[in-house]
Amino acid sequence: MSENDNTSGSRTIVATHPLALAPVSSPPATVDGFVREFLLNLNMERGVALSAATETDKYMALAATVRDYLVARWLEDQRRQREDQRKAVCYLSAEYLLGRQLDNNLLASGLTDIATEALAACGVDIDTMRAHEVEPGLGNGGLGRLAACFVDSLATLSVPSIGYGIRYEYGIFRQVFRGGEQIEKPDAWLALGSPWEFRHPEAAQTVSFAGHTETYDDDGVIRSRWVPAWSVRAVPYNYMVPGYQNGRVNTLRLWSAEATKAFDLRTFNSGDYVEAVRAQTFAENISKVLYPEDSTPQGKELRLQQQYFFVAASIADYMTKVLPEDFDLEDLPDRVIFQLNDTHPVIAVPEMMRVLVDERKLDWDAAWAITQKCFAYTCHTLLPEALEVWSVDLLGRLLPRHLEIIYRINDEFLLRVRERFGDDEQRLRDMSIVSEHRAVRMAYLATVAGAKVNGVAELHSQLLRENVLHQFDEMMPEKFTNVTNGVTPRRFMRLANPKLSELITAALGTGWLTDLERLRELESYAEDPDFRAAFADVKAANKRRLNDVLMKRDGFEIADDHLLDVMVKRLHEYKRQTLKLLHIVTLYERVVSGRVAISDLQPRTFIFGAKAAPGYAMAKRVIHLINAVGAVVNNDPRLEGRLKVVFPPNYNVTLAERVIPAADLSEQISLAGKEASGTGNMKFALNGALTIGTDDGANVEIRELVGDDNFFLFGMSEPEVEELWAAGYRPGEFAQADDELRRALDLIGSGAFSEGDRSTFEPVVSNLLYDDRFMVLADYTSYIAAQERVDAAYADRDAWTRSAILNVARTGFFSSDRSIRDYIDRIWHTQPAR
Repeated sequence: MSENDNTSGSRTIVATHPLALAPVSSPPATVDGFVREFLLNLNMERGVALSAATETDKYMALAATVRDYLVARWLEDQRRQREDQRKAVCYLSAEYLLGRQLDNNLLASGLTDIATEALAACGVDIDTMRAHEVEPGLGNGGLGRLAACFVDSLATLSVPSIGYGIRYEYGIFRQVFRGGEQIEKPDAWLALGSPWEFRHPEAAQTVSFAGHTETYDDDGVIRSRWVPAWSVRAVPYNYMVPGYQNGRVNTLRLWSAEATKAFDLRTFNSGDYVEAVRAQTFAENISKVLYPEDSTPQGKELRLQQQYFFVAASIADYMTKVLPEDFDLEDLPDRVIFQLNDTHPVIAVPEMMRVLVDERKLDWDAAWAITQKCFAYTCHTLLPEALEVWSVDLLGRLLPRHLEIIYRINDEFLLRVRERFGDDEQRLRDMSIVSEHRAVRMAYLATVAGAKVNGVAELHSQLLRENVLHQFDEMMPEKFTNVTNGVTPRRFMRLANPKLSELITAALGTGWLTDLERLRELESYAEDPDFRAAFADVKAANKRRLNDVLMKRDGFEIADDHLLDVMVKRLHEYKRQTLKLLHIVTLYERVVSGRVAISDLQPRTFIFGAKAAPGYAMAKRVIHLINAVGAVVNNDPRLEGRLKVVFPPNYNVTLAERVIPAADLSEQISLAGKEASGTGNMKFALNGALTIGTDDGANVEIRELVGDDNFFLFGMSEPEVEELWAAGYRPGEFAQADDELRRALDLIGSGAFSEGDRSTFEPVVSNLLYDDRFMVLADYTSYIAAQERVDAAYADRDAWTRSAILNVARTGFFSSDRSIRDYIDRIWHTQPAR
């Protein structure tokens, strides 16, 4: 069955119509062909002539034209997949931080030059069209950007796959600053519509909630069934995901929630207009925003609704729309693997069991054998609070049948634990999927059900096995593996850094964008003075480009001679933006106290980019403090402009594509043992920034590859962190032992950055002095010393450039193409399509 066909009647008509037997053809890949298609879309899709078209009209017509060039291959790939029945990957992710689509699709289809010339012939500037595009608000940070990189690489490697997720109407939020504090605004990314999606309401799935379960006699077999209380429609929106110039186009399918009965005319006519649309409002809340604030019971329930909504729709879609009607479910593991991107989609496990046992009438053991081979789980954290749990009460109220299934999975698993380890009650409590506090531990459920469990960097996978899931590793070591994260070089090198890409191509020739290990060939060029000069020119040009963007976007100016020191990542205490801030305050205090002459200060511009979760009070205070320090530092004449703090609001993929290529120094300073991997560290290194970082996450692998001479290591190792915790960490003692640290904390506490009001940032200072869960103060002295090494190294710009080239040359390992090959070899065992 086609992914979009819905009735046997329609299939018969399509099969017998002679035109249906001919392959769909793309428009001619010529300038004239592109012009004709563009003007046709302007007329037929937008209903305007070129002379009367607005910028929105032109952009929408351009997007439709690019889409037209991809559709034929997309439909052909779907047809071949139905014929070949190759094993496919279904990637289940709550986030896809896609970035703008226009340039990516032009690049993938090889149409960039043709489109540029064709638009110019029509009097349209392609850069204006690029600027008009609104970035999809479908993700928050590294998890969503990783998913976007992976679907790009799956297509580039011609692996049959479908990405499944949610089409959030407002995404996470649009960040603005008011008085230096974060204010959350709706991200209305769909205000003008999205030209890249295909809506298919006829392929909607029904997703149910609440109600009760009951047993019944099915020809002598006692079965259970769910009698739900209410349902919503999950409407699919399909996005094309083209591989890089290989003709492959995969699918990203995002679900939008709609009411099964959107409008009650009788109630409306009675005058109760609000009640008439209540069902519609209630249903649409499910796909309204990414990660609704969950400090309230209502917020928690909405999150669980979101998670079940998209996985239930995705499983139903695959089982009813993608699989052939006569498919033997015993063969399902040979046809599909569902990859769980963190714990958000883990409720898919009991949903698959419900479908197989309750709807398809398989016996429990057969269904469980199938399910265990059809799921694999990627864990993205080491923080206990990030390992999602759901209360039994909430699950029982919202998904009663699924709770029954989870209890049975847990009971049978604990029997296996007893068989292996005896009546060790403590072990049984520790390994139980349902905790003694009546909470379902989703990471445990994924580990028990999954064929494989992987971490996302070598150190992370090691700590996952040794600490977070050590008892599961002891029992089932064959389940655990590692796949280090990666990033797509198409977006984060070719599109984000075209000048560097051109320099690399001039040296290596073509082909390296799909074989990133070829960057190793650049090592010899690090010794070539002409290449170093050209590389330095590229970095300078990227800084000027960033300056232009920030001046226009936010009114910030970047000085040409400053070291560009960048920390862009989600605001969380474990990522330690406060440590970076203490460095800035220390530099400032040295000058204003007269202990350091301004002429001895290395000019630096510090760029921050970060959003804090709306309910994360401490993270929001840190954002306020960063902005407050920036306001003072940037306007103090004693610094003579040699230090500057820049914090553009609403950091996103579009801005990242300008910031990352311009950076000199990449701040990767989380406490060792807390960051799973990181992918920003990879993007910066591939674009010629040197890293200052701890031995945490993928920093370990970056340092091993680039060499200690080209990496600024500081801080405690993970075993040293654990040793200090065990000995009893007292952060105040570190403040007393380091005079500069004490001065920096005193300056913040004095009100110097809050117009004399000591209370404004007192919670931040007190948190560091009396709690400091992520050991900022313990690593401060080592961090400041490493920053001194940075200053000394940057003083020799030619040597710095040499190190930057070696960073690029030695980090080709971090391509998401390599990550996907590792998933194929170690977990999925899939084959590329024809």
